Amino acid sequence: MFGSTSLRLAAIYTAGFAVAVALLGAVTVLTTRSALADQFDNRMLTEMNAIRADYIEGGYKGLILEIGERKGHPGELSFGVQSADGKPLEGTLSAIRAPTGWSTMRQLVDGEMHTLRILTEDLHGGYRLILGDDEARMRILEQSVQRAFGLALAGVILIGAIGGFALSRAMQQRMQAISGTAEAIIDGDLARRVPVSGGDDDLARLAQTINRMLDRIGGLMDSLRQVSSDIAHDLRTPLTRLRQRLELNLRQADDPDRKSEIEGALRDVDAILATFSALLRIAEVEAGARRAAFREVDLTDLVRTVVADFAPAAEDAGQSLGMSKTPPTWIQGDPHLVTQMVVNLVENALRHSPPGAWVQVGIERGGGLVTLTVRDNGPGIPLAERDKVFDRFYRLEQSRSSPGSGLGLALVAAVARLHRAEVHLVDARPGLEVRAAFPAA
Repeated sequence: MFGSTSLRLAAIYTAGFAVAVALLGAVTVLTTRSALADQFDNRMLTEMNAIRADYIEGGYKGLILEIGERKGHPGELSFGVQSADGKPLEGTLSAIRAPTGWSTMRQLVDGEMHTLRILTEDLHGGYRLILGDDEARMRILEQSVQRAFGLALAGVILIGAIGGFALSRAMQQRMQAISGTAEAIIDGDLARRVPVSGGDDDLARLAQTINRMLDRIGGLMDSLRQVSSDIAHDLRTPLTRLRQRLELNLRQADDPDRKSEIEGALRDVDAILATFSALLRIAEVEAGARRAAFREVDLTDLVRTVVADFAPAAEDAGQSLGMSKTPPTWIQGDPHLVTQMVVNLVENALRHSPPGAWVQVGIERGGGLVTLTVRDNGPGIPLAERDKVFDRFYRLEQSRSSPGSGLGLALVAAVARLHRAEVHLVDARPGLEVRAAFPAA
């Protein structure tokens, strides 16, 4: 989930929007601070002008009376009156030493240190008027603005995270439907199609396009499979009749040379029939029809039977075929197809190994996999050819003078795909090791 593209995009957009909100908050706080500072300064100037006017009208007594009336009001300013030589006369700020004009100083008030914004002005008659405003009130307003934007930022991140998760989950479900369809088709279920939602968004149109493509591919595959099957069936019937006539001629022939020729023709016909049978078997496996026959199979017992069947022939050819001791290992599969797969691997190893060679079959289990290994000390397969040997009719011997059709490993690959197994060729040094990893039951 956390590696999905939709979630990453949602996270990027949420982070970008959060950064934008944070920058907006910072600009707003700075602007608010400047505006508050100007507002507080204007208020002090207004108060200073009003008190100066009262002083001009009522003199010193009017000044003191005006200051007294302003005490006790909400958000009141601090006042101080000094003589021309700085002697304190009236007010809480009368004892401070402040230059004329604007200044800032810290003062201990009720046991706490406060920062004051000070405005000092010389009045006619030798008096000095001092006004002060505690900047803590301005900081309280700034903190209120900061908290508001902090909550807004948290809300943006929370809503973005919830929305991103919901969007990612919805997108992932639809992408999983497409991926599941692709996996089913890879496994041979060519009838599977991508579910199409009721909407008309991009993914719905993509699903419709993929389904049309799959319909086209399915039609082509059905036509190709039908043609291959028809050719194999139509040719196998006359070839079977031809083989019967050859057998009849072989029984009636008296000339040894004629018998030898007929026996050679029989071998060629058998090879052709075996090729057609292998083609039909591969087509059947790739169609996925055999998946209905899946059940739990003891791979150890199956391999032991195949090794026992081939051991006498290997001994007659001067070769050694053995199997390592392995406890029962279970996989889900078609026992006949898995048996054919093991037979092809063992037969392929024995056929391409010289007299005196050994072939060892083993089964390993780990990581949720059951791995069948067929190892020999024969000539092996060049690295450049290892991916090609699973293709139909591909043979290392380009002259094709030795028996075989090049379909044995192609059938192995088809059976492996049907069972969701992975087949790898590994250099055994010397020889070759084939590893077929099945999901454990």
